[in-house]
Amino acid sequence: MRFENREYQARVERLRAELRARKLDVLLVDDCETTAYYFNYDVSVSFYRAGFIPVEREPFFVLRSLDVAPLAERTWIKDIVGYADWETPATVIAEQFRRRGLDRARIGVDLTSHGLTVQTFEALKRELPQAEFVDVDALPWKMRKLKSKAELENLRSAAAVTDATMQEIVKAVKPGFTEREAARIALDGYLRHGGDPGPLGVITVGRGWNFLHGNLHDTPLQQGDVLHVELLPRVEGYSSRLMRNVVLGDIPPELEVQSRKMIELQDMQIAAMKPGAIAKDVDRIMRQGAIDAGLRKDYTNNTGYTLGYYSSRLMRAGDFTWVFLPNSEWVLEEGMVFHMCTSARGIAISETVVVGLNGAERLSKLERRLFSSNEGVTPAKTAV
Repeated sequence: MRFENREYQARVERLRAELRARKLDVLLVDDCETTAYYFNYDVSVSFYRAGFIPVEREPFFVLRSLDVAPLAERTWIKDIVGYADWETPATVIAEQFRRRGLDRARIGVDLTSHGLTVQTFEALKRELPQAEFVDVDALPWKMRKLKSKAELENLRSAAAVTDATMQEIVKAVKPGFTEREAARIALDGYLRHGGDPGPLGVITVGRGWNFLHGNLHDTPLQQGDVLHVELLPRVEGYSSRLMRNVVLGDIPPELEVQSRKMIELQDMQIAAMKPGAIAKDVDRIMRQGAIDAGLRKDYTNNTGYTLGYYSSRLMRAGDFTWVFLPNSEWVLEEGMVFHMCTSARGIAISETVVVGLNGAERLSKLERRLFSSNEGVTPAKTAV
């Protein structure tokens, strides 16, 4: 198991308190990320599967029979129900609700879930006509807001994997190098340095500001190109992220000045990330600062978003439950973790940041600067 049983049970009890406040009898949990959070299990949605957390009864899980054994090996719960491939999941779930006296319950469902299709939701309502289905508006995601000590340990480990892998890529870049070669180093590095197999990240040549989700190419890099590298390794599913750029050849003076200004603004932003800070005020430091400095004409994307457990299925590459935008009124709290990121004119910089009691801490220890293929990289410092 990723964590001790008592951590999962504590998560369930915090959730139950919220369900009681909303006068709900049971919550349906079917997102990959939230089944992992509450049940220590994450599987694809090829066949519908869901966990159920009643307020007064023990949790139970319904899934394809073929997947019962893998779930039983990882989870802390005992009540697992499997169904045959030819059975209709909604029918099996309804039967289990009737057996448990929950067929007239107020059932919390998250209508933002990628696991709950319209077809499945309509089938559940037909099978349980006397139940009341209530949208909880991403409650299972919001309950993941504050990271435990055990979760932070995984995030620190993931940051160390990021640092080591990024150093290897920076050292390897030279004219004729390709983005695909960088991707090979990244995926190999994730595993060699203790990370999970899984999603790569974004490796592409940077141009403008909207290259952040660019494609992987096989074109050899030439003098003057800027290789953009965003790594997102995971350790036990927990993802730390980092963006750095490597210029092919000497760094143009104007690009160096721009990079330093971006880092200066982001340093100010990170310094402002203290418990009690308003998210939109933290966001404004980078957003308005970049516009005032002439780095960008406008700034339509966010300047940071939630980090934590990410499914290897990657239905959502970014968790925008808590995001830094001009209208973000939420308050920062100790234990929140974010990917703080910015980009302009073909370069980018980002960090994984945890909000501590007295301020923010960068989990990555890699140098914050623009790199050149003509120079080396200073080894990352050991995380404290």
